[in-house]
Amino acid sequence: MPKREGVIDWERAHARLEELERATEARDTFTDEAAQAQLDARARALARPAELPVLPGSQREVLRFRASGQMYALESRFILEVMRAPELTPLPGAPPLLRGLTLLRGEVLPVVELAPLFGRPAAQAQGPVLVVGTTRPELGLRTDEVTEVAVLTGTELLPAPPSLEEEAGALVAGVSPDGTLVLEGEALLGDSRLVFELSEEGVA
Repeated sequence: MPKREGVIDWERAHARLEELERATEARDTFTDEAAQAQLDARARALARPAELPVLPGSQREVLRFRASGQMYALESRFILEVMRAPELTPLPGAPPLLRGLTLLRGEVLPVVELAPLFGRPAAQAQGPVLVVGTTRPELGLRTDEVTEVAVLTGTELLPAPPSLEEEAGALVAGVSPDGTLVLEGEALLGDSRLVFELSEEGVA
């Protein structure tokens, strides 16, 4: 019987995730320990556990990245690590925001696309995934590329433009002079549209 439109083929999705897990275990067996240690050190350098308030004139360290042609920045304390080229399992019938699922050390991580939140079409290209969370991985953000770690001062940020949709405006802390949208990490993680119940009944 053909699958109804909008219904996820969970049997196929689980099978694909199991394949990815086996491939990951096999790849890790041959990973050079020194190279892995260097990658882990870079990932730890991106994470900032301190929960400091952002005051006018204060500075924040951000990671700048491009997604679907738009430049974004997110405070590095919300970024736990960067997955350079993860394999994604797409879910037919899932909302456009949900790009697919990937495995992170044996745990399933939903990977989302930011563009639809801002009224932009999502790119189909693959790219690095930012693992976002506070104390544990909660979400993956698909990017076209990760460009740099930078320091922004609160006074140099401009208000979000009125052209942004009202729903997306809460996700933007400000706009840098070059047009980079500076995301509000807590709002991003708390947005109900980016929380998915991954069950065999479907994605909500």
